[in-house]
Amino acid sequence: QVNLVESGGGSVQTGESLTISCKASGFTIGRYCMAWFRQVPGKEREGVAGIYIGEGYTYYADSVRGRFTISRDNAKSTLYLKMDSLKPDDTAVYYCAADQSTVREWYEDYEYRIWGQGTQVTVSS
Repeated sequence: QVNLVESGGGSVQTGESLTISCKASGFTIGRYCMAWFRQVPGKEREGVAGIYIGEGYTYYADSVRGRFTISRDNAKSTLYLKMDSLKPDDTAVYYCAADQSTVREWYEDYEYRIWGQGTQVTVSS
């Protein structure tokens, strides 16, 4: 059974850093496209960062480029999102997602069939 479990969320102050993790089970993450999304109440889920299979090209939303870094450790079956210079607007529930196919638009949630349960990140001013 395939499964994704996020962890590492919490409350931080503006300008601080936080790294969240997504532990995968039941599949080999190196063979999957993976991404981080976030959602706040009343808004659509937003693609934050994506990483492709193979050479592992990475992609970022304009709102986080230069501040967030997506990476994965295949040996640990874990996806990471390192978040620096956090802002209150980064407050959301963060989800990891995966799909075995080569997604065309990494930022679209319909491209991914495997989802975690989410972890809350709160940034206060």
